[in-house]
Parts: sequence; structure tokens; C-alpha cells
Amino acid sequence: MRCAADAAGKEDRMNLVTGATGLLGSHIAERLVQAGQPVRALVRAGSDTSFLDSLRVEKIVANLANPSTLAAACQGVEVVYHAAARVGDWGPWSEFQRDTIEATKNMAEAAQKAGVRRFLHISSISAYGHPNGKNLVLDETAPLGTNLHRWSYYSIAKVEAEKLLWQMHRQQGLGLTVIRPSWIYGPRDRTSIARLHRMFTTGRIKILGSGNNRLNTVYAGNVADACLLAAQKEAAIGQAYNCSNDGEITQKEYMDKFAAAFGCRPPARKVPYWLAYSVGFDCECIGRLLRLKKPPFVTRYSVWLMGRDVFFSTEKARRQLGWQSRIGYDEGIPLTAEWYLKRLT
Repeated sequence: MRCAADAAGKEDRMNLVTGATGLLGSHIAERLVQAGQPVRALVRAGSDTSFLDSLRVEKIVANLANPSTLAAACQGVEVVYHAAARVGDWGPWSEFQRDTIEATKNMAEAAQKAGVRRFLHISSISAYGHPNGKNLVLDETAPLGTNLHRWSYYSIAKVEAEKLLWQMHRQQGLGLTVIRPSWIYGPRDRTSIARLHRMFTTGRIKILGSGNNRLNTVYAGNVADACLLAAQKEAAIGQAYNCSNDGEITQKEYMDKFAAAFGCRPPARKVPYWLAYSVGFDCECIGRLLRLKKPPFVTRYSVWLMGRDVFFSTEKARRQLGWQSRIGYDEGIPLTAEWYLKRLT
């Protein structure tokens, strides 16, 4: 891999990974280890570090909500891979504000005080808001925060976190690079795959619209590759990169592949996109009224994620970083399903 080759000969530098016990963070740590790079993982007290232990990386316990705990984590660090954030489409705004916006601000300020060379921030294509339209293709020049709807706390927090980082880049010289993944899947996914599997096994899975829309979904290991490539390139400072697909795959093709990997029947029933979106709004209203801790069966964000027509271009990452997907859907989907099914036994 090119990113491994670029990293060769720089074994003395330290890489700090936040969110290292999560899906993408764990894959970033894994790729850094494979590239021969030293890794320091920032973890919360009491978190499951079994995978990180298998990598034999350095661990440091800290709290992103407490700036005083971050100075030691940044000591001697050249690159921060900031993957920690509040993930999901449900929960109180206070948690998204604390775990995404304030945590990002605290981490960036600590990194800058410690003289960190590069701050590699994991944002999301959700930072663009919720644009949609037939044959609409967006690149990194698209504005952030379009068509944000009420309770879209994940997207709103991602927008605000990016805004404060770009301000620090312009005004304080933060060595910022932003990666904007789409819906990430892969082994160690503790959120969306469980939800998807439950919908398959209960027979509640449906195709939204025709099913011919192109999905924006990407394997976690491929996003990790893009992160390592971007961190090596000085020209990537001040740049944002979509990392949102591993090629073209339709919603129906994606569902069929997961059905086969789960050993379930592929979905045959369809529901109009507009209807599913309306039902999602109704479910959210009921969920907010009842103060549900867990997300309702369907939300507008989950409907938009699966049924949207808008496609996000990755041409910039391919052209400027030399990024290409190492693991395709035919390999990545079975790997993800196999990992999840083993956890059920």
C-alpha cells in the first residue's frame, strides 16, 4: 500500500487516535500498526480496549470533555487522528454538543498547544446537511449545513465542529485536514449493523423507492487508508476530502449482498421514499414526546441515509491523495456480517 510506503522511515513519530475503541478509530489504529507507526490510543475509563490490546498500542485514559486530561495525551505527538464523536441519529442535544463540538474544540486546542503538526479530523458527509435530488452529485465545494431539519443533532454537531476547526486553521494556523466519510460499515460496528440485522431477521426490511439509487457507503478500512494518506501529504493541509463510497452500488444490490451474508431472504417489499420519510418524522415526534432513550424504528435520517438520490464524489481524494478502495463490497460486506454473527454466538 502506498500509505505504508510513505510512512516507512518515520517510525519515531507518534500518532494519537481518539475514538480508538470505535469503528473507524480502531481501523485507523490497525492501519497505523500495519504501517509500522507508533500509536497512542486515547480511551475513556472503563471502555472495552480488547482489540487495542491485541494491537499492543499505547493507551492513555483521558476525557475529551476535560481539557486538563489532554495535555499528556498530546505530548510528543505529530499527528492527531480525531475520530471521536457522538455517533447515531438519536439522543439529547447536550450529548452531541459535549461529545462532538466541545470535545473537538478541546482536542484541537490541546494539540495546538503541544505543537502537533497535523490535525486529521473525521467529519462526515452529513456535514453537508440533507441535500437530495435526482442525479445530484456533490463534491467538497458544496456548502455545509443545507436543509438541516429539526432534531438532526448528529449533522448539526458535525457542521459546528468543522466550522470551529476551519476558524482555528485560518486564524491560528492549525494544521487541519478534514475527511468526510459517508455511512461506514465494517467489523467492530456496534451501531448500524445490529439494527440492519434485526430488520432482516424480523422481516421488516424494505426497499425505499425503486432501490436503484446509488448508496454512499464505505468500508472502514478504506477510510483509514485515506486518513493515513492525507496525513502524509503537506498539500492536504487546509483541504477536505469526501471518502464516501467504494465504487457504485445501488440500494438493492447492497441489501441483497447483506441478505446473502446474513443468510436471510433479500427484501422484496418496497415503500415510497416520501412515505417512509413522513413516517420517520411521525416516529421522531412520538419518540421525543415519550423521551425514548433508544431511537424509534425509523427516523428521517435513516430514511435519507438509505433512500437518498444524491451521490457524493470521491474524485478529489483519488486525484490528490492517490486513494483507492482496497476492500470492495464483495469482500467487505461478508467480513462485516461474519464479525457480527460471531458476536451473537
